[in-house]
Amino acid sequence: MGAIIDFIHKLSTYLPEIKAPVKLPSIKERFLWTGIALLLFFVMYNVTVFGAQQHAGGFDFLQMITASKVGSLLTTSIGPIVLASIFLQLFSGAGLIDLDPKNPDQRQKFQEVQKVLALLVALAEATIFVMTGRVPLVQTTFLDPTLLAALVIAQIALGSAIVLYMDEIVTKYGIGSGISLFIAAGVSFSILGGAITLFIGEGGIASVVAGGGAEAIPNALLVLLPLLVTVLVFLVVCYCEGVKVEIPLAYQQARGMAPKLPLNFFYLSNIPVIFASALLLNLQLFAGGLGGKSFMVGDFNVVDAIGYVDSTSHLRDGLLYFFTPVYGGNTLSQINFLMNGVTPIFGIPEWVHAITYVLFLSLVAVLFGMFWAETSNMDTKGMTDQLMQSGMQVPGFRRDPRILEKVLDKYIPPLIILGSFSVGLLAGLADLTGALGTGTGILLTVSIFYRTYLQMKRQRMLEAMPFLGNLSGE
Repeated sequence: MGAIIDFIHKLSTYLPEIKAPVKLPSIKERFLWTGIALLLFFVMYNVTVFGAQQHAGGFDFLQMITASKVGSLLTTSIGPIVLASIFLQLFSGAGLIDLDPKNPDQRQKFQEVQKVLALLVALAEATIFVMTGRVPLVQTTFLDPTLLAALVIAQIALGSAIVLYMDEIVTKYGIGSGISLFIAAGVSFSILGGAITLFIGEGGIASVVAGGGAEAIPNALLVLLPLLVTVLVFLVVCYCEGVKVEIPLAYQQARGMAPKLPLNFFYLSNIPVIFASALLLNLQLFAGGLGGKSFMVGDFNVVDAIGYVDSTSHLRDGLLYFFTPVYGGNTLSQINFLMNGVTPIFGIPEWVHAITYVLFLSLVAVLFGMFWAETSNMDTKGMTDQLMQSGMQVPGFRRDPRILEKVLDKYIPPLIILGSFSVGLLAGLADLTGALGTGTGILLTVSIFYRTYLQMKRQRMLEAMPFLGNLSGE
């Protein structure tokens, strides 16, 4: 495995690189680069790949989570980037590759290998989307079908490559992370579009009220139910983001000062859910290859037991289906689907599917949370090193990293496990409500905006941009 990693790393030397800025960009430059990346994202999001049919179907739920739109230049979007990171973290956690994230040189190598692997995954995913018919091709006599398919695959893979470099630009020259920015933009766009449809679309508030009658107001409230649930999920996530644990510390050179180290309950933010959602996306994507396949043992089709794929290339039953999101439409449709729906092959109730999905999402979030904490130096050892370098110590004890690590060990591992499980549980339960933008999407967006706000506050952007301070209540 080490030889393969070295070979992939060698390939990274042939790829373009976004150089880190020589001097820190000004606040206006950060906003400019962030705005340019966001504008380019929306352009690519709404441009259909040449050779593909418009309005191609896809995984509506997971498209919002991965900032993608099937049939557009962002058909795969950030999915390959996240999946490449998942692969490397799993290999590193299993000891198959020896890349120490705490070593700056090896961390740089990890990132370069991840870039190459992301491009390879993007090409593989693009091929699967086209070859399985999830991106239907136009019927034309001007191009050979094989050549047309190759052209569409290249465009989709190129779209993910552009997103990869846009993420680097935003991270180095803009505000926050490009991946987080695109997720928040996609979810916000979905919520806004859904809200507009509720008010002026067919069957929305306008048409219900225009019908008049004694039931106009109750029916209008029912129409608004998805929006009300969205607001409720938003408030719950905001509350959870504000929950934190404070650890008393002291400065070595300032005896009178007793600062407290705040550790959020969602210690790793939205990272575990992003990884878990990307895994679910690829689970559905690769399971699409089971459609039309059969492996009979007597009268029993083993393929259907693994994953039954219907004529629209969607998982509808089987083992893999029970680890994928539950999506039955708006809030009322979702409730009815969960209460009365059954799977087509084995007839298992959909509420069983809901339970297995929520538990799977939560447990996978814990797994990725543990890997991410070690990779990003947010585990106990990494935090101890950072605090020791900052001159911090535990009040009443001598300045010894072993003592500080022992104290942090009481808080950080439980926060990693409990916080990751809770963020997965909250996302899964919120998904069952049928909220606009999905529960996971709202959770990710709130967390992204909150972290961006904290970064802007640290960099004093709110002082330089008074109107932003007024919006945030500063």
